Formats: sequence, structure tokens, C-alpha cells
Amino acid sequence: MENITIKINGVEVSAPAGSTILEAARLAHIDIPTLCFLKEINEIGACRMCVVEVKGARSLVASCVYPINPGMEVWTNTPKIIESRKKTLELILSNHRKECLSCVRSGNCELQQLCRELGVEDENYYHGEMTPSLLDTSAAHMVRDNSKCVLCRRCTAVCDKVQGIGVIGPNERGFKSYIGTAFNMDLAATSCVSCGQCIAACPTGALYEKDCTDQVFEAIADPDKYVVVQTAPSVRAGLGEEFGLPMGTNVEGKMAAALRRLGFDKVFDTDFAADLTIMEEAHEFLDRVQNGGVLPMITSCSPGWIKYCEHYFPDMTENLSTCKSPQQMFGATLKTYYAEKMGIDPKKIVSVSVMPCTAKKFEIGRDDQDAAGVPDVDIALTTRELARMIKKAGIMFNQLPEETFDDPLGESTGAGVIFGATGGVMEAALRTAVEVLTGESLENPEFKEVRGTEGIKEAAYDVAGMTVKVAVASGLGNAKKLLEKVKSGEADYHFIEIMGCPGGCVNGGGQPQVRGSVRNFTDVRGIRAKALYDEDEAKVIRKSHENPSIKKVYEEFFGEPGSHKAHEVLHTSYVKRSVNGN
Repeated sequence: MENITIKINGVEVSAPAGSTILEAARLAHIDIPTLCFLKEINEIGACRMCVVEVKGARSLVASCVYPINPGMEVWTNTPKIIESRKKTLELILSNHRKECLSCVRSGNCELQQLCRELGVEDENYYHGEMTPSLLDTSAAHMVRDNSKCVLCRRCTAVCDKVQGIGVIGPNERGFKSYIGTAFNMDLAATSCVSCGQCIAACPTGALYEKDCTDQVFEAIADPDKYVVVQTAPSVRAGLGEEFGLPMGTNVEGKMAAALRRLGFDKVFDTDFAADLTIMEEAHEFLDRVQNGGVLPMITSCSPGWIKYCEHYFPDMTENLSTCKSPQQMFGATLKTYYAEKMGIDPKKIVSVSVMPCTAKKFEIGRDDQDAAGVPDVDIALTTRELARMIKKAGIMFNQLPEETFDDPLGESTGAGVIFGATGGVMEAALRTAVEVLTGESLENPEFKEVRGTEGIKEAAYDVAGMTVKVAVASGLGNAKKLLEKVKSGEADYHFIEIMGCPGGCVNGGGQPQVRGSVRNFTDVRGIRAKALYDEDEAKVIRKSHENPSIKKVYEEFFGEPGSHKAHEVLHTSYVKRSVNGN
């Protein structure tokens, strides 16, 4: 592509034709502040934080949407610009509930950071009517507080353009404008799938997950409770960011140490249950292929995707694998096999999960998720909530030693850890399914065709005389495109993996917040996913069916994959929901 040369603050900059001033400035190592802008998602120039001066222009222009032209001269830091940005912030603050000390986003709020950088003081320069604080706490996973909303529309853009759902949007006009649901319904009454991508996009504390940390502290302090925690693969790739470590740092060892110091009776790894999921899912897939079952079979690990399918593709719920998600499989195994083995009453076990996903908070309350007659998982925390617990407990995370998970539900393989990246479930399943079909050991267990952060990936493999066609989608907008191709007959697959969040669990709605200016120019998904693939490569055992603890749990309890007992404990059912609500 042809490059264009312009001047920014007197320095020549060369950028591809079609670039915006904002993009060109980044190439010159100049960070123009933004608030509403999300690259390729919300490019509307509404907040006016990114304004710059352009020679010949009559007024300041929004750099996020203003294209560069040959010979253009731009200034990004003149007194006029700085004064404009400060006034914009002061106007936003005039209708913002400033409870920064108690706000969940304090210290990691983009509005707060901009005010600090531009020297905007706490005093409210503009007085008048304010949006009342009305909390919507109806959903299982999150809280909405419009009094902290800055009307950036990032949440609505992600919900609509990325996830293809669009259950929230701007209502009313002028000062009365607010982000809400159609007819101002409770969020729980809509077809929201609890993915939390709106929370991840929000620059302030207007959207946040329901905090369950106090419940966990109370359970740990109760001598009559046996409190067990499991941590999802992606948590180890994101948690370090909450403690100032570089993005993509694998903190598995320090995380295990921190959880032990928080007081959990046992610290286990959801990766174990990921391996267990593969045993059941691979068996189910082979059974469908060999015995004329419903194809394509679609993975069931992502609860946001499951709820989306129930709402928007109810006629395809029969295609879903009946396997519970790894979170729920772990909880079910904990309260059946492990409880029996250790002689513990399941009613005394408090099963806690740490997930990169807000939809897990919804999943734990689903029907048919109570193998022992009690909920498989009692409390689901996000990565952010775990970080808050560690900080509240005064644990010096970065100084902790590296520790390992407890046995036997803490042993896992490389196949289990890559579940957190889009394509990981498919690759893990293929490692086992191919060996079962061929009866031969894979020399190289990597299926790199299904790796990468692309929204949709396809591959075909010749296995034991048959061609197995697979597809992978992440982000519900991409899931919709893929399933519509399947329904129309345009595409034909045997096995499909779908993750509700773009890039998979590493980019889940419960992962550490990433400022928009970083998210716009950094491959967050790829960096976090690399930590998981690196761990997989370093593992001695990389196939789920070779996990000694998995072999043991089948020998001692389940019998074999797909057995009657396995179905009672590890499998579930689905419902067909209305598009208009639950």
C-alpha cells in the first residue's frame, strides 16, 4: 500500500494511505488520548478527547476518524487542544457520580487516568442536573450503573458489531440519553448471554461483574466448610497484569501459592477437567460419526455460546455436545468422586472456580448442573475478583514462590491448558480422537491449522481413511456467520468449536481490564494465548488420554468414557429459549 508523508508536531511521519491521524501519530510514538474509540468497532469520533489541530481546518478535528492527506500538518499538544480536552472532561464529570475511592475501577479507570494526565481537578466546574443512579442488578453476572456512564457507546458497539446480539443501545435524546435495553427491560429479561464483553469494553465503572469475593472469604473462615478452588487455563495468562507484570506472563506457580495463602483447603486446576472433557467429548464425537449421530457436533465449553445457541439457534441445540463445561465437570467430579474418595459430605464442600468469563456466573445456576444433588460449583469468580482478593488479603503476589497444584485433580496435560485459546479445544480433541481412530501414536501432536486469533478457521484432516472436516469460531458474531453457512448447506463440517469471546477465553469478559489505547494497537489475544501454547509445548504429557490422574478416575469411578455413570455426572442438557428473553 502506498505511504503518505505528513508532519505531526513538526516531525515528518510516513503512514499507509487511508490511515487516520490517530494511527499515523502512533507510528510517530505519539499517544493521542481517546475515550470512545475502539479500533474497527467504535470509530465514531463522539467523545472529542482525540481532537487535534490541522493546518487549514476551521476547527479542531477528531483524529480517530480524520484521514491523512499528503502534506498535511498536524499538532497534537497545543494549549488550545489541551484546554479543549480538559473542558470535555469537566463536562463529562459534571454528570458523573464521582465515587472514585469505592469504585471497582479506581486506579484502572480511563476517565480517571485522563483527568490525572490532563490535570483536571475534583472540583465540579459545571453544576446542574445529574443522571440519577439506577442500578440494574437483575442479571446473574453483572451490574449496570448509568450514573457512571460517559455515553462512549463502546459497550453497545461490542454487543452489536462483535457479538451480534445488540440487547443494549442508546435510548432517548439529548441530556436524557442513556444506554439501556429496549423498553428499559431488566437485562435478565433480554437475550443477553452474559459474555461480559461490554464490561471489558467499558472505560469506567458503569459496568462491572457481580462481586462474590466476600462470600468466598466467609466460606474460608467457616470451620464447617471444606473450600476447594479450581482455576481455568486462561487465568494464569492474565492474572499477572493485575500486579504489574507484562501481558502474557504465565503466573501459574505464584497463583497456586496465592490461593493456598488465601486459605483454600485444596487448590486444583480446571485443566484436569479440560482433559476429562476431551475424554468425554472425543468419545461422543466418534460415537456420532460411527453411529449416525447429529453432525456437526459443536463444543459446549463456553456458557456464553451455549446461551446464545439456545436463544438464536434453538434448532441446533441437538448439535451441541452434551458434555458439561470443564468448570462444571470439575465441580461434579469434586462432589462425587473426590468427596467419596476423601469421605467428605458433598453438602460441606464449597466449590469455587476462578474463570476468565462472566458467563460462568450464569452457568453455575443452570438446571442439570448438580450431579451430587447440590450445585456442581457454588461460586464463580473472575480473574479480576481473584486479584482483588489477593490484594485485600495483603499477599505480596510478585514475591511469592512458585508452587504446584494439589493432587489428584491438579494434574493436567498440554491439551488441557490450550483450552483457553480459540482453537485449543479442537486441537486437544483431535489429539485424542486421531489416536483412537488410527490406533497409532501421533509423532507431532500439534494441529496448527486451527490455531491463531482469526474469527473463523477451517481445516480438513485425513484420519483412518476418512476426511474429518472441522471449523473454529470465536466471538458470537463469527459464530452466527459460521452456523448460517452450515444451515444453508454452504458449509459441511463434522466438528465445530465455538468460543463466545473473540480470541477465546484469554480475552474473556472477566479478564483484567485493558485500556482502549492499548487494546487498539496491541494483540492482547495473541500475547495471552502464547503463554498457554508455550506451557503446552513444555509439558511432558500433551494428550488428555495420557493423563495418569484421568486414567485413575476412570478406573476407580467412571469406568470408561461415555459410560452410564459418566453421563449421569459429566453430561447435561439444554433448553430452547426465546430470542426476546429468557
